[in-house]
Amino acid sequence: MPKLPIPKPPSRDEIMALASEYFPFVPRPRPRYVTREGKRVYGVSAEFSKTPAVYHAAEKVRDAGYTRWDVLTPFPIHGIEQAMGIKRTILPLLAFGGAATGVGGALAMQFWMNLDYELVVQGKPYAAWEPFAPITFELGVLITAFTCLLGMLALNGLPRFHHPLFSKERFLQVSDDRFFVCIEASDPNFDPARTRELLDSLGADRVELVEDED
Repeated sequence: MPKLPIPKPPSRDEIMALASEYFPFVPRPRPRYVTREGKRVYGVSAEFSKTPAVYHAAEKVRDAGYTRWDVLTPFPIHGIEQAMGIKRTILPLLAFGGAATGVGGALAMQFWMNLDYELVVQGKPYAAWEPFAPITFELGVLITAFTCLLGMLALNGLPRFHHPLFSKERFLQVSDDRFFVCIEASDPNFDPARTRELLDSLGADRVELVEDED
């Protein structure tokens, strides 16, 4: 069975940049590019009207080596994850850590309580594992569930109440019949001119620069 690659953990600068989008007291990093008016450049977006077009565009962007970009569609597209080259996340590891914490904490808590309050359960010894099973199971499931929920939200950058793309009026059509590919300026391979040329060559109906308000 082939081994799935484990994604590289984010760097300190990437963590600080992400935190600055949610917490106003975290200073935002200096922008790589700004417009003539001095506004921060978030990235470049391309608009498509057909599903096959945006699917093949995702493959081309993936092959071009971009790593910080996204595809936004009005409905799920089968196989778009493979077309984008999305790798396995660390969510399974987080879930395992939550399960281990819940199970270990439940066993430790009950063992400690039984030493202080020696209660005989069905004639078993004080440290017998059988009476511990229900609470161990429930606490393990509880911690795992919260870890999966909060981990999923964090890995998806949620909750997020504003996005620079929301300032583009045409982007609102993504909830109707339009498809968008947006390459972020924070991508190491991003260059305003070359990135725009790439998106133009993919047959996009419209390519726009996306600004980010400070």
